[in-house]
Amino acid sequence: MPAISIRIGNGFDVHRLEAGLPLILGGVKLEHSKGSVGHSDGDVVTHAVIDALLGAAALGDIGVHFPPTDNSIKGIDSMMMLEKTMAMLIDNGYIVSNVDVTVVCEAPKLSPHYLAMRKRLAEVIGLDVSQVSVKAKTAEKLGSIGEGNAIAAYAVALIAEED
Repeated sequence: MPAISIRIGNGFDVHRLEAGLPLILGGVKLEHSKGSVGHSDGDVVTHAVIDALLGAAALGDIGVHFPPTDNSIKGIDSMMMLEKTMAMLIDNGYIVSNVDVTVVCEAPKLSPHYLAMRKRLAEVIGLDVSQVSVKAKTAEKLGSIGEGNAIAAYAVALIAEED
């Protein structure tokens, strides 16, 4: 068994977008005509990060720990879910090295919000902002995402056993 255990996990989330709902990404509320439909606040960025962290630690997935059938967490702030996920990782002896997220959407333009999302995620995970990356791509007008009816995020997280 190696002296250091380094693990990588990946996460993915997608939500439908509807008019009149807030759009929250990486814990940051953005101005947009549509927002995410979800059991929680619909934050696809944070949900993908949670799944990446849980996957790296082999602790299941977001649906296991925050099931959509649990009405006590209806509308929950995804940052609270991330805090609970971090507590699980720490309890299991892991530290996070870095997180990288790619958001896929047609609108709104996300680059003006990258730093705010990175800072918020870094704050909750306990990292320096330089250890958190957020970037975006379009779907080139293809499918539900390309038509502006959905938003998705992919995340990768690197964790290690704490000494």
